[in-house]
Amino acid sequence: MAIHFDQSNQLFHLCTPNTSYVLRLLRGAYLLHEYWGPRLREYRVVEREPSILTTGFSPSPFEDDKSITFDRLPQEYPGYGTSDYRHPAYQVELGNGATATELEYVSHRIYAGKPSLEGLPSTYVESDDEAQTLEIELQDSVAGLAVVLFYTVFRDHDAIARSAKLRNVGSDNMNVLRAASMSVDLGQAEFDLLQLPGSWARERNVERRKLATGSHIVESRRGASSHQQNPFVALLSPGADEETGDAYGFSLVYSGSFAACAEVDQFRSARVSIGLNPFDFKWRLEPGESFQTPEAVMVYSSAGLGGMSRVYHRLYRSRLCRGEYRDRTRPVLVNNWEGTYFDFDSGKIMAIAEEAGRLGIELFVLDDGWFGQRDDDSSSLGDWFVNRRKLPDGLDALANGVNGLELQFGLWFEPEMVSVDSELYREHPDWCLHVPGRRRTEGRNQLILDLSREEVCDYLIAIVSGVLSSAPISYVKWDMNRHMTEIGSAALPPERQRETAHRYMLGLYRVLETLTSRHSGVLFESCSGGGGRFDPGMLYYMPQTWTSDNSDAVSRLKIQYGTSVVYPISTMGAHVSAVPNHQVHRVTSLAMRGDVAMSGNFGYELDLTELGDAEKAEIKEQIARYKSLRGLVQFGDLYRLKSPFEGNETAWMVVSPDRTEAYVAYFRVLAEPHMPTGMLHLRGLDDASDYVVEGEGIVLGGDQLHRSGLPIPPGQGDFFSATWVLRVVR
Repeated sequence: MAIHFDQSNQLFHLCTPNTSYVLRLLRGAYLLHEYWGPRLREYRVVEREPSILTTGFSPSPFEDDKSITFDRLPQEYPGYGTSDYRHPAYQVELGNGATATELEYVSHRIYAGKPSLEGLPSTYVESDDEAQTLEIELQDSVAGLAVVLFYTVFRDHDAIARSAKLRNVGSDNMNVLRAASMSVDLGQAEFDLLQLPGSWARERNVERRKLATGSHIVESRRGASSHQQNPFVALLSPGADEETGDAYGFSLVYSGSFAACAEVDQFRSARVSIGLNPFDFKWRLEPGESFQTPEAVMVYSSAGLGGMSRVYHRLYRSRLCRGEYRDRTRPVLVNNWEGTYFDFDSGKIMAIAEEAGRLGIELFVLDDGWFGQRDDDSSSLGDWFVNRRKLPDGLDALANGVNGLELQFGLWFEPEMVSVDSELYREHPDWCLHVPGRRRTEGRNQLILDLSREEVCDYLIAIVSGVLSSAPISYVKWDMNRHMTEIGSAALPPERQRETAHRYMLGLYRVLETLTSRHSGVLFESCSGGGGRFDPGMLYYMPQTWTSDNSDAVSRLKIQYGTSVVYPISTMGAHVSAVPNHQVHRVTSLAMRGDVAMSGNFGYELDLTELGDAEKAEIKEQIARYKSLRGLVQFGDLYRLKSPFEGNETAWMVVSPDRTEAYVAYFRVLAEPHMPTGMLHLRGLDDASDYVVEGEGIVLGGDQLHRSGLPIPPGQGDFFSATWVLRVVR
């Protein structure tokens, strides 16, 4: 880890353990990107002759050298309006209505450690010797605009964290129209673009296509990172796979509307940017005011997609997630939602909890319906007081009763929402996002509270904190079940209305920071109709997320596989549910459902009292097995072996950091006649060590397991799974 500045060549060289990132100043003023890839001993500038004849279609800003045009330069934080026609990283509207700006270098500083971002989640360090940070200040003196670019490199991770702060240093107001967290020009465009699209119950599919001339935008305009897209893209060299090839990852630490752009220009060079979505965004900066962008985390790996993923996993698991549960194994839980929906009382809850205790489950989670007059999804959001008709003795008595069974007690909330049929809405109808004169579009019979308003945030902090202090609650599932419409705030003036969505996120982050700090012993899990807000921003406050409302084992193969491209297993909630599955009505074996869910934070989503003795015995064995493996599963290194997006089989494995232990899982969706006997080629093991396959008594070398493989049992019927545990022979 090091950041060097070569004064004579005006060169910045940023080093992570295995990568280099190089910038330089052209004419001492213009910040250009030079290199990003495997670590170099030294970078020497090689001046390149211009390869094109300049014309009026690529104007030159310099009278003394017409060969230079911004339209061709690999700018590090490009603007628009002075001869670069590609997607800009930023754009401001000045007091005179002009938008043409041009940033020039002013100064820089290099220091140990990593600054936090005011009001925003970000990666962090626990001591200054873990990272170095470069700040580069650029200015447009005509516009009165200053921009500070932040680059942090980590001692233990091949990642670079980037963000930007825009400051009005002039005497007139200006409007920020666009402010990306990062931009990089890669010099060539022979890449595949990988993204993670989907929908509710079908999140984070892996899609890959050849990058073509023009712009490809991956974005959300929904006020949330969304099920439909994830705030992540990657560029892969042609033919790159899980083990080989170049992989460039771009991940945004933000939970609202975002945009990632990959543009291939006329000279076949790729520009990539990611940050806040400029669509319907404008932020007013008065003199002296600043605007901080969210953080983008960039990862390069020469070891393919798998190598890139493991960098993200290690960094996000240890230096994005926080709190008491960051490094603790997560409890096995049962959630009553699919078991009872809204139809329960304290007697039913206690019956499920009693069965859970007998099976070895450690946490009972009471889901939707415990508050207000809530018997369906048409009322009571915002009325966070106990429904005494269902729970006559209150939450405290119920939680203590569950604790008496040696189970922890958890609770579902949806604090960001309000029902029109609620006491809160009747008292404060202006507290929701709305536009005067427009209807208030409802989704799931609910509106969104306006968290851009300080008093609304204060109310949520007080009411949720009051509930958490009223009973021994050790887990919270924080849900959010609709996206934004009529995005306006009664508390903002007309010129600031397009700030509402981002101010909402800043308000939400303040609420989460306060609650998770005040109730540090509570394990918080985020949820948004399942995985609709599975993003790094939420993981900063809550170390795990409900991966999808779709708990069907076959569907979850793709969902969990795609999620793992960026996010570690320790962040994924994964449960066994009843069959026929409530989302796709498929019937799969309890064994396969358990094997899929064990590759995450394990739990159950069903009514345990309705199961037969054989099923209960199998569940008890599953729980005991998971407890013996969860330290490995939740905190080991993940290797993807077979992709569900490429065939009928899926496989992955988790290897302990010291490579002495491994858990391997294999799945086949549909049976085929005369299936050939297959071998599963493992990864991540120590080639020089021997491993015993638990339960089979065979010993195989790590090199053999890698190159020859482990025999896949033939199995019978559809929806087959097999798992193995391997340990080094001492």
